[in-house]
Amino acid sequence: MSTSTRPITALSALLLLGSILSGCSLLPNEEPELNPPLIKPAQENYRTVVAEKGTIRKEVNGNGNFVSESSDIAQYTGQGGRIEEITVQAGDLVKKGDVLVKLILDGMDLQLKEQELSLERAKYAYKQTPATDKDARRIAGLQLEIERIKYDRLKENFDSKVISSKMDGKVTFAEALKEGDYIDSYQTLVIVSDPTKLRLTMTIDSGTNLSHVEVGTKAEVQMDKATSTAKVVQTPNSAPVTLNKELAEKYSKTLYLELPDLPKGVEIGSGASIRIITEQRDNIIKIPKSGLRSYLGRNFVRVLEDGKRLREMDVEVGITGSTEVEIMKGLEEGQVIVLQ
Repeated sequence: MSTSTRPITALSALLLLGSILSGCSLLPNEEPELNPPLIKPAQENYRTVVAEKGTIRKEVNGNGNFVSESSDIAQYTGQGGRIEEITVQAGDLVKKGDVLVKLILDGMDLQLKEQELSLERAKYAYKQTPATDKDARRIAGLQLEIERIKYDRLKENFDSKVISSKMDGKVTFAEALKEGDYIDSYQTLVIVSDPTKLRLTMTIDSGTNLSHVEVGTKAEVQMDKATSTAKVVQTPNSAPVTLNKELAEKYSKTLYLELPDLPKGVEIGSGASIRIITEQRDNIIKIPKSGLRSYLGRNFVRVLEDGKRLREMDVEVGITGSTEVEIMKGLEEGQVIVLQ
């Protein structure tokens, strides 16, 4: 039995070897590895500007309106009252003495006549008292004084019910009230302004640096493409002291300017653009503010050399304008600055 199985075993081995060899021939040939493609590095694009010589200014810019230098503020000074009529409206021209506001009298005209009668009686009684009767004369004199004080106070209150203009001018404000409306003491009802004497007011932000703005500082005023000169006549630091809180707050954030000659057509309320030059230097090296970099108190710029190399250079800064900055040291004219 052993002799019969040997040839079979040998044959099986030969078949197995052949199948292995044939299987290897069926595998695909491996391709050689390719080198990665060469990628050209992207060239970085910089926003640049050339340092140049020129003029730099430090300015305070804003918009202003023309207001009158002289105004009459019509207020009711009594202890409260009710409106009968406001006889004017904004834009009206009035003369000194014209009635602006009428208040309801509430019978005060009759009270005043009655008190006038009491005063005349006291005068008559005093005259009829014999000079030899000192006690009676003194009592009559005291009664006369009392009636006169009553009359004066009532007359003052009566007169306050009719408010008249104290000047010629133009009504620039009139309160919108109707008959019967209640008003408080010292409530502003009408403002009359002199339209012939005007000045500019410019409201400033709380963060605006006014250290170089003083009385007399010159300014440029532009209206309808025409440029005029002006000068500062009042700053928050030079404003007059006032106990009026509203006026004091206005003074604290307002510049006042005067023009030697008013442009044609200017009236109360006309607007203008204002530029106040507080500092100026000529023939200096300057760059845009976006070209200056700061870090931990260090001021520096990045200079592009040969169109590809960057170099940081420390600089000393001078005046900083609205869009540009003066470079006093560390930079030369013509150097290319990389902007942020």
